[in-house]
Amino acid sequence: MDLIDQLRALASRIAATKDIIQTEEATKNAMIMPFIQMLGYNVFDPTEVTPELIADVGTKKGEKVDYAILSDGKPIILFECKKSGGDLSINHAGQLFRYFHVTAARFGVLTNGLTYKFFTDLEQPNKMDEKPFFEFNILDFKERDVDELKKFAKSQFDVDTILTTANDLKYTRAIQNRLAEWTHNPSEEFVKILSSDLLGGKRFTPAVKDQFTVITKRAFEQLLGERINDRLKGAMTPESSPAQELAPVISPEGVVENPIITTAEEIEGLHIIRAILRGVVSSRRIVMRDSQSYCAILLDDNNRKPVCRLRFNNTEKLAVGLFNHKREEEKFPIASLDDLYTHAEQLKATVLMHLPAEDAEKTA
Repeated sequence: MDLIDQLRALASRIAATKDIIQTEEATKNAMIMPFIQMLGYNVFDPTEVTPELIADVGTKKGEKVDYAILSDGKPIILFECKKSGGDLSINHAGQLFRYFHVTAARFGVLTNGLTYKFFTDLEQPNKMDEKPFFEFNILDFKERDVDELKKFAKSQFDVDTILTTANDLKYTRAIQNRLAEWTHNPSEEFVKILSSDLLGGKRFTPAVKDQFTVITKRAFEQLLGERINDRLKGAMTPESSPAQELAPVISPEGVVENPIITTAEEIEGLHIIRAILRGVVSSRRIVMRDSQSYCAILLDDNNRKPVCRLRFNNTEKLAVGLFNHKREEEKFPIASLDDLYTHAEQLKATVLMHLPAEDAEKTA
């Protein structure tokens, strides 16, 4: 099983249990140790993964770091762990800071089992930076995040390779955050730069600023929406049936339109449902078929084998349609995509209902 599939399976388990895990030890056992194991390190071999590695740091004696991954007897990655959902601000990384300074390790990880913050010493040698160069969220990750995470795997680990890209990652993330901020709330300076060539020498008055702020925000949203939709549709094409090519709709004015837009939330919903059902059927058998009113998730791309319906068209009120034993749809509101995991058992029961009796028995 590839790393991304292992992570999705772990994410499914964590989403279902994270609220009942209340201690740091439980977080380590249920979340962090499986994560380290997935990177190829044997958590049961103390010469490879040492829990509570002890060192004297200045006047502090017996300092401990929660986990140290070793290579040739020397630490290469340090982990400081907090309880599930715990605060990961830099103020809570004191031990990681101190231990980083006195070991050969070039990477430190601060985690609460949900988010993993990776640090190194880009600013000053042998002094851990205050800002991570990479963050990984087990419940919300993209394929490019997994590609970066793979560099820390035992089979691929190379300090120089990671450090070469760490600086770029750090600044790329900072720029992405700034662009995301400007998408929702463009600054006056940014709006002024974008509008300067369009105003033809006119003064940038408060009224003009207000007008172009709205225009800038709308242009951002439309551009990003179109780019994301194009990419998602392209990504889904290999697994979709050619018969699902939808004919364009022609309005009374003769304008060609396509009212069906597959959103990022619907694509993410599909991946979550595939993760939930992975132990029941192959993920390739779970297929999306979008429509104007809802997004259908089907088994074997068959309308007679519905798994559920994602009713996300009203972005202010998400809902999922599930099927009971009579194959009748029941709608359930959800606050976020994570709530899909709370319906895991019913989704599995629905798929089993569509399988031949002998296959359902084998799966059960």
